[in-house]
Amino acid sequence: MTTPFTAVRSHALASKPTHVLVACSGGGDSLALAWLAAQVLPDNSTKVSAAAVNHGLQPDSDAVAAEAMRTCASFGISHTQVLHVTVTPTGEGVEAAARRVRRDALIAHAESIGADEIWLGHTLDDQAETVLIGLTHGSGARSLAGMAMVEGIWVRPLLHCRRTDVHAVLPPDVQPWHDPHNHDPRFLRARVRHELLPVITDVLGDRAVVSLARSAELLARDNEALDEIAHDVWDSAVRRTNASVELDITLCTGLAPAVLTRVLRAACLAAGVIARDLTMSHLDSLGRLVHDKAIRGPIALPGRVAAHREHERLVLLPQSPSSTEVDVES
Repeated sequence: MTTPFTAVRSHALASKPTHVLVACSGGGDSLALAWLAAQVLPDNSTKVSAAAVNHGLQPDSDAVAAEAMRTCASFGISHTQVLHVTVTPTGEGVEAAARRVRRDALIAHAESIGADEIWLGHTLDDQAETVLIGLTHGSGARSLAGMAMVEGIWVRPLLHCRRTDVHAVLPPDVQPWHDPHNHDPRFLRARVRHELLPVITDVLGDRAVVSLARSAELLARDNEALDEIAHDVWDSAVRRTNASVELDITLCTGLAPAVLTRVLRAACLAAGVIARDLTMSHLDSLGRLVHDKAIRGPIALPGRVAAHREHERLVLLPQSPSSTEVDVES
């Protein structure tokens, strides 16, 4: 098992960031990450900053964010900042809306201070929870692969470390904040963490958590390979116009279902469909357009995009608000 010190040092040596922004909520995971960054990164001549995002969703959120930054300053992190944001839930729910505005605020702050990496305190236990949640949603390899250790500017150095090991590195006088939302049964992740995972580890043993995270790592490799194959098909099969995205069906009919699904998904996103609104049902309908010449469409896709078949082309076309959309299933 990777130790937290080794994990942070290994990433720093491999990535060589010049300026790291640690996202710190004041909880045990992120405080431990901030402390490790303060101890390890200066040896690599890397500047360290910390930021706490205050969503204002809890009565004591101002005090919690301010205390988190004071603690980071006591670790020797010279630049700390509380970022105040407003969460406006839509159909995505409070958790998703908070996550979105938090990410936007951290990216904007990283750009303003010149940070080239944003570090997040996710652990191996978080990864196991993510895999379980994906399983309950009937997700494919992309979702079951969980979180990536490096995803653009986002870095999760502790993703291969157990939560208990991460918390153990904190100095004894540091008291982390315990987010009540992490114990609120209204939130799925809280129930997975405190109700489902304890049952799984009781039946299968504590290694079950490690095995779930390992499964995510293996699926991530498979997903990457399939994405590369789909990308090669995409380069050959897709033509963009000013008004549409067009896919050459003759280059898609013999594809393995896992590859075709990825090509169709890429076409949808290129046409303006929002990823979180795109379901397997939509992709299955598009697949029938590819394989069945008798089906012409149109198929209504999220984001006012319609897909139809024109001879050997699959055409995805953004629609005006007044356009009539007909789903192939109707």
